[in-house]
Amino acid sequence: MTAETRAAPSSSRRRHRRQDVLAALPWLLPALLLIMAIVLFPAGFMAWTSTREMSTVGVDQGSAGLGNFTALLDFPGLRRVLLNTVIWVVGVVAVTLVISMGLAQFLDKAFPGRRLVRLAVIVPWAASVVMTAIVFYYGLDPFYGVINHFLVDIGLLDGTFGFTRRPVPAFLVSMTVAVFVSLPFTTYTILAGLQMVPGDLIEAARVDGAGALRTYRSVTLPILRPAIAVAVLINIINVFNSLPILRTITGSIPGHQADTTTTLIFKFIQQYRQIDTASALSVLNFAIVLAVIGVYLALVKPMRQD
Repeated sequence: MTAETRAAPSSSRRRHRRQDVLAALPWLLPALLLIMAIVLFPAGFMAWTSTREMSTVGVDQGSAGLGNFTALLDFPGLRRVLLNTVIWVVGVVAVTLVISMGLAQFLDKAFPGRRLVRLAVIVPWAASVVMTAIVFYYGLDPFYGVINHFLVDIGLLDGTFGFTRRPVPAFLVSMTVAVFVSLPFTTYTILAGLQMVPGDLIEAARVDGAGALRTYRSVTLPILRPAIAVAVLINIINVFNSLPILRTITGSIPGHQADTTTTLIFKFIQQYRQIDTASALSVLNFAIVLAVIGVYLALVKPMRQD
């Protein structure tokens, strides 16, 4: 076979591939334009703003070079904020995953009222995140919060406690609320993965003498890997960029002991009127998210076949 003969099929495949792309373009164009309008353009404008010197009312006063990033790195509370961000993301995602895996296993079993229980699990997801955070915030109020007084009535507390008035307790309450609202999506994603586990494989493992733990580790878990990977990935993105919960519960606490990078961006804009520094932190935030996702996908390899 000559070189020209071998090149002909390859050239034909490339031509057909281009024709397929052109045929699909009219259908993809609206989605591409929407992505450009609400994702790419704002992200590009944010990156450009991070290199500009902006007034407190948003007037461009010329190029700042990397000065905004230098000012950001010199910000005294940045180290604590970055540590809080790591604790926030890792803690919420890990606890959510562990609870969701157990809850998904429970909802996968047949029991009376299972449909009602499955519907009840959706409620935290269906409700407004801000509304849920407000319920917890006022429920834990030391003066008139029903949750606070209930903990006193059952003897867990000697007296009412300012859960939402101190940085560390308020941050932990925010993590609890974040886990609460993240459970439905994660649980249902893993539950969908459990539906893909063939019953005959489970039965074969039991016939071979494998116990419940060995069966789950060797049969169920490998099949669940793509579902778990999707759940963790979406949760990392959502939790990393979460503002409503922390803003509602820790927003009134002075200082930056209960801040993450997302809430600090909000404070740079609202309290300090530093739009340029907020843009620099947004770029840093975006880069951190991309790095975390890249490392996660490289380590987990969710689509790898064993």
